Amino acid sequence: DFACQVMGKHLEKRGNNVISILPMAHMYGMAFEFIYEFIEGKHVFFLTRVPSPAIIAQAFADIKPCIIIAVPLIIEKIIRKRVFPKIQNNKMRLLLSMPVINKKVIEKICEQVYNSFGGNLYEIIVGGAAFNQEVESFMKRLNFPYTVGYGATECAPIICYAPWNEFVAGSCGKAVAHMQVKIDSPDPQHVPGEILAKGLNVMLGYYKNEEATRTTIDKDGWYHTGDLGLIDERGNVFIKGRSKNMLLSSNGQNIYPEEIEDKLNSMALVMESVVIQRGDKLIGLVHPDYDEARNLGLTNDDLEKIMEQNRQEINNVLPAYSKISAMRIHEEEFAKTPKKSIKRYLYQEEG
Repeated sequence: DFACQVMGKHLEKRGNNVISILPMAHMYGMAFEFIYEFIEGKHVFFLTRVPSPAIIAQAFADIKPCIIIAVPLIIEKIIRKRVFPKIQNNKMRLLLSMPVINKKVIEKICEQVYNSFGGNLYEIIVGGAAFNQEVESFMKRLNFPYTVGYGATECAPIICYAPWNEFVAGSCGKAVAHMQVKIDSPDPQHVPGEILAKGLNVMLGYYKNEEATRTTIDKDGWYHTGDLGLIDERGNVFIKGRSKNMLLSSNGQNIYPEEIEDKLNSMALVMESVVIQRGDKLIGLVHPDYDEARNLGLTNDDLEKIMEQNRQEINNVLPAYSKISAMRIHEEEFAKTPKKSIKRYLYQEEG
């Protein structure tokens, strides 16, 4: 039922094309990019090379998928590399600031973005990690058909979803059919707490591991996700971050590194980042956009100065307890899981 709720209305036409981008060893990819399509009679295309933005963009152009399911990193890279450079110039900024033609310009940009994803798209479903706020804000401004879902392997794998025309920006949708979601918090709308899920999608338990099952599913049947979030009065869920990633400031304030990283990733020449804690100080590890740096003829010293400027700028908008004390350039891309989440535990000793 949950598969039909999420995808049934979008893939009614037999023979539609879908590109398998997610890893098949992951429940998300197996359920929504293979099993459902196989049952419904869709054409599933597999990439034969490492899915770089250029290769994926070419696949979209050739295959023209009706639906795209991807982790945020892939969508963000395509938007940043292929769309933002075309619109972030003085001429385009001027046109967008003029109310008389603003709407026409936005429609034209939306058409170009739509075509960059193949031109036959019903919806992009983003999941597996937080969506960058700058990119999401841009897509929302275009009224582009995207949505963000939420789930876990233990929930086969969907917990929350909303179709793009009902989706609330910044959220990850609402509990899907046959599922309940609640926040373990005295004030779920304002004070973050652990996201709990209950319903038909939840697993029976971990294979031959009763102890792990007891620590994950409580006596009332609620699955403890390990994620922290809020829920509004309409049931929309907003994820703050992983509980195990949460940092504690010297004055007892909760710090969500994912929120700082989201801001960092939108700053000049930052490709990706990880925020770590050293004593009572926060350090930003950043992997620069070396391709763009080379195009601009920048040296390593230039990059160091740019990152220091980024640090000062981001500190202007961060609360006092979560300001970044130093930036460290990380020359290699951060190691990632199969679903493209950064293995942040590998970098806790850096800085």
